[in-house]
Amino acid sequence: MTTDILHNTPSTIASVTPPAKPRHDMYAPIHKALRHFMLDTLMRVSRLDVFDAAEMDATLGQFDALMTLCGKHLAHENEFVHTAIEARRPGVSRRIADEHVEHLESIDALCEDAKQLRRAVPGQRMLLALRLYRHLALFVGENFAHMHYEETVHNAALWSLYSDAELDELHDRLLASLPPEETLEVARWMVPALNPTERAGMLAGIQAKAPAPAFQALVQHVRPHIDATGWTKLAPVIGMAPAA
Repeated sequence: MTTDILHNTPSTIASVTPPAKPRHDMYAPIHKALRHFMLDTLMRVSRLDVFDAAEMDATLGQFDALMTLCGKHLAHENEFVHTAIEARRPGVSRRIADEHVEHLESIDALCEDAKQLRRAVPGQRMLLALRLYRHLALFVGENFAHMHYEETVHNAALWSLYSDAELDELHDRLLASLPPEETLEVARWMVPALNPTERAGMLAGIQAKAPAPAFQALVQHVRPHIDATGWTKLAPVIGMAPAA
């Protein structure tokens, strides 16, 4: 069924012919990070032991971090990506901009669900945790479809309107606007979610530009979340020993 849906390409699933040669993709890395963060958090909420105080704190703390990052991500896309699209092709980003408003409303509602779970007496917690899980699952599903549209329709617009050099400059401005703590939070979920080629290319690029102490701090932050096989492939590229 899934294969038929993807090949038939109904109106609910956007399809765009890939470029003849690789182009700068504004969306792919950050969306891999968000999908990773969303799925990990959804599973943690799914199996949450509501009678274990430490587990409640850790899981709902990660949930809070996810909601915060999702809100910041929407703001960054609105400010940088939508502004760029609208500057040269007005109206193209309207659908996604409207969905961003809906997503902010969903984030507020999910945060209220989590707040009620935290405050609940033990006898109410399992039902409230199930409600949070189901609402978060809907939010994740909606975001997956939303991100697919951006990766296809919005990327097609960006590639037709801007050169890769211009997209590089736009991306650099976006990254420069991020505070260090947000950069590390994104890296924690992004780097493990990338394939080996993407991961090596990203970290080698950062290594070439960043001060050595900053790069070392980044690697130390993400290293615990990269499996042994992934680290063995990455370490030689960035001049580090494969051993832990």
